[in-house]
Amino acid sequence: MKLNKLLVAGTAAMAITAAWGGSAVAQETTSSIRGTVTDESGAPISGASVSIINEDTGFSRTLSTSGNGQFSVRNLPVGGNYVVIVESAGFQGERVEDISLSIGDTTSLTFDLGEETGGDTIIIVGQRTVGSEVATGPSTSFGLETLETTPSINRDIKDVVRLDPRVSLDANAGGSGGTDGILCAGANPRYNSLTVDGLRLNDAFGLNSNGYPTVRIPFSYDAIEQVSVELAPFGVEYGSFTACNINAVTKSGTNSFHGGIFYDFTNDSLIGDSADGVDFDNGEFDDYRWGFNVGGPIIKDKLFFFAAYEKLKEAELFGGNSLEAVGITQAEYDEIVEIARDVYGYEVSGLPNALDAEDEKILVKLDWNINDFHRASFTYNYNDGFTNDPSDSSGGQLSELNHFYSRGGELNSYSGSVYSDWTENLSTEFRLSYIDFVNAVQPLGGLDQWGEVQIRNLGPAGDNNNTFYLGADDSRHANSLAYELLTYKAKADYQAGNHLLTFGIEREEYDIFNLFVQEVKGEVTFEDDGGLSSIENFRLGNYADFIYENAAGTNDANDAAAAFTYEITTAYIQDEWQATDLLNIVAGIRADFYTSDDKPKYNQQFHQTFGFRNDDNLDGKSVIQPRVGFTYDYSDNVLFRGGFGLFSGGNPNVWISNNYSNNGVTQFEFGDFNGGNLFTDLTYSGDKRPFYDIPDEPIAAVAAAAVSGPANALDPDFEIPSEWKFNLGMTYDFDGYYDWMGPNYTLNLDVLYSKVKEAAVTKALDYQLVYDANGITGPDGRPSYCATLFDNGSSASDDDCPRANNLMLTNASDKGDAFVISASLAKSHDFGLDWTLAYAYTDAEDASPQTSSTAGSNFFNVATFDPNNLVTATSDYEIAHRFTLAANYEKEFWPEYPTTFSLVGILQEGLPYSYTFSSNDIYEDGSSRQLIYVPTGANDPLFNAAASDPGILDRIYATDGLGDYRGQIVPRNEFAADWWTNFDLRISQALPGVFEDHSTEMFMIIENVGNLLNDEWGVLRDTDFPATDLFDAQIDANGRYVYSNFIEDANEGTIVDEASLWSIRFGVKYDF
Repeated sequence: MKLNKLLVAGTAAMAITAAWGGSAVAQETTSSIRGTVTDESGAPISGASVSIINEDTGFSRTLSTSGNGQFSVRNLPVGGNYVVIVESAGFQGERVEDISLSIGDTTSLTFDLGEETGGDTIIIVGQRTVGSEVATGPSTSFGLETLETTPSINRDIKDVVRLDPRVSLDANAGGSGGTDGILCAGANPRYNSLTVDGLRLNDAFGLNSNGYPTVRIPFSYDAIEQVSVELAPFGVEYGSFTACNINAVTKSGTNSFHGGIFYDFTNDSLIGDSADGVDFDNGEFDDYRWGFNVGGPIIKDKLFFFAAYEKLKEAELFGGNSLEAVGITQAEYDEIVEIARDVYGYEVSGLPNALDAEDEKILVKLDWNINDFHRASFTYNYNDGFTNDPSDSSGGQLSELNHFYSRGGELNSYSGSVYSDWTENLSTEFRLSYIDFVNAVQPLGGLDQWGEVQIRNLGPAGDNNNTFYLGADDSRHANSLAYELLTYKAKADYQAGNHLLTFGIEREEYDIFNLFVQEVKGEVTFEDDGGLSSIENFRLGNYADFIYENAAGTNDANDAAAAFTYEITTAYIQDEWQATDLLNIVAGIRADFYTSDDKPKYNQQFHQTFGFRNDDNLDGKSVIQPRVGFTYDYSDNVLFRGGFGLFSGGNPNVWISNNYSNNGVTQFEFGDFNGGNLFTDLTYSGDKRPFYDIPDEPIAAVAAAAVSGPANALDPDFEIPSEWKFNLGMTYDFDGYYDWMGPNYTLNLDVLYSKVKEAAVTKALDYQLVYDANGITGPDGRPSYCATLFDNGSSASDDDCPRANNLMLTNASDKGDAFVISASLAKSHDFGLDWTLAYAYTDAEDASPQTSSTAGSNFFNVATFDPNNLVTATSDYEIAHRFTLAANYEKEFWPEYPTTFSLVGILQEGLPYSYTFSSNDIYEDGSSRQLIYVPTGANDPLFNAAASDPGILDRIYATDGLGDYRGQIVPRNEFAADWWTNFDLRISQALPGVFEDHSTEMFMIIENVGNLLNDEWGVLRDTDFPATDLFDAQIDANGRYVYSNFIEDANEGTIVDEASLWSIRFGVKYDF
């Protein structure tokens, strides 16, 4: 008898990362075992008895082989301690023990039965690992051992999936106290999917960049049995993503009681306070976290339970929110505080360096073995937690405490499944799940304080591009979200000879309420103007911009909320064909159909102006997704895999919700962008005060707003975003070429190519080209736009050229693609060392990064030379080169009580960035995102050297090799931030428990060991969002550029303190 090569050869070498390579349908929550029974001559044995037993739960299934000697059992619980027994009259029986199954995978066995000799059944011990794959695509699976030993200071599965070199974490995505965003193969993290026990627990609405609906992982880390990351599995059950899917399965109870409790902590003395010479004030704090899990039988062999609880109380650090880190002087800060108090009666709330946050998680799971042919499972999950964020925290931005806001939510989810084997050939799965999520957002100073006040142009001479934010953040003045998601699934598998046919239908029903109205409390901006500094203008009340927005006609923000429902119905069919003993082919088709009865409110002026209605929705949209994959066992130690298919989904609902909220009818914005005086140009009746209250004129304008205003809309010809994926990979198990190398190495190679079929992009409908006296739009030929098509009803315009207000979600004409090559090498040594070394190269391009949740942010937050006709360029999310190392070393310094050292190392190139003009009005865009032009020299006809700052060309040429781009507009994301090296270490010591079979573990986790050893090591820098300003630019009367105010070290970036500072966490765990 032989096991499939992945079940035997070399798999122990992959204990650290469980399994690299391809996987089957990753959104499945079960596993399968299949096999072939032959005699010693290779002839199939028909009617042989095959028994599959889970010794942990008593679950068993007995069936007979078909005429070709094959058998297949689907819907088996993941993990377990499985035994497979094969018996046939006249033959020696065989028994395979100690088989553990992984998510969605099929373990393939071949039994070669010899003639009966009267001896005992032959016993073969298997491996606790993944079996062979029946569908294909680059993936990595991680088992319980990896989850328990990986140094995860945040107790988050992201710390595990990052071991795949194609998956990196964006340390800025989750916000303070949140968790990092997952970047898969250079794609937007919002295009990922997360499923737990088949329930979709990713950020369905799309407000968070961390991929979760909540601010942290929404389930207990100790509840997870296995997790996998899938980039292109070609099974048709796989959907709702174009980047990657993270699939997790929770633990289950068994016939024995088991569980554990843990406690860990850290404090201000266990965290670094300096990175690359920059000091961070972490304040004084104490963090602690504790939890427990327990599982066991309710009725032996029949009914089982598992439960997990986790509680966190932590301090969130804001060492980067300091005068030194931002670049604002103490004198400027003191003067602003004095003016706020003495002129406006407002006490600035200080600059926080640490704030408390909490989180609580509960998971309960029941498993019921109804009989040998039917079983059921139910999972309940609860998460309630919050974090604190400074809304404006990019480079050069400083926020007082009142400008911070708390962000969190309460999640309740329920999922139940029934698995049935009706015959030896027919099995089914039925699943019903429900999610109820309520988001909570609140300014820390409440809504009785100031609205948002920005004081710009701060900092020492030569670096006065910094801003101090006071009052409640403008995006939290009226902000709440709630949604419900009801999901149904029905699937059937039918074995017809060498073909396994799968039929299925799924339906997701979304019910969404979203209130998001900005500037309800007002937003006022002060700048250097009229020969006065921004601080002096603040003292005198000379504002540059004044914005107020609310529900048209009522001034009640609740009247502008978006409430809508929509549904996605999915149907699929698949044929898994075992063409030969070595070749397996999967082919299928998946179809997603969108329906919705709710439309945005109709805007007549929009319709008349642009020729199409703004109240279109997703109703009637669909996408057909064909897929084909294969695996080929070339030899006992070489497996090839590959395939191609179309994938769709992952696009956040918030992009559609924008059309319901910003319809130009329910909201109205009063904007004065020409400047004025708070005291002489605006009226405050009664007890109203500047900044605390809205002046009379804006309120009256909103109350009287009867005409249609600007709107967000969906392109009537919009196609659901989708992406083709092509993959070819191999797994090679081999022994070292020299004796000292030892045996059992595993090499995985994968090539993944993704080609966008339809991509989402936001365009301005009201932009019109503006030409100068010479009939050109700009010195270098780039276009200049004005939003002149649509009267937005504001009382004042932004100079003579308003910004775009009518935005359309449409498809990009220039598509984008990604090319990823990855390799991993794994080895397990007999002296206690396991290691995996991996590398990935990624070349990813997109037209629009779609970085945000609002249409305006998606449109304006992209560096470009033509904002309405974006071209493909390096993706904002590309990590071009990434190396990962995972190593475990176990040594018994005391007999029977091992010490374990677990190290994770990462070396990666930084994220890309662009150079832009710091002037925000050069092309009437109102945003400093225009890509720079590099003159050929002082005599460049497009450049006025005499009027520009002396020596500025030499400084430009010397920056990042910009001299190589002379005579060109420098493309978007042409440069990458510095490489980052990070090592995390977990050290654990096993100790005896109070009772027999109990154990105690003391552990320590060190995050960023390099920074602990040296202030200059392990430092991560992030460039400004969405681009790096390099110098000011103006256009003279002759249509030539004039450059000034070069920004030194613009490419240095800002230190990401949470990723750059070392930290240590101590803990204890007791298992029984």
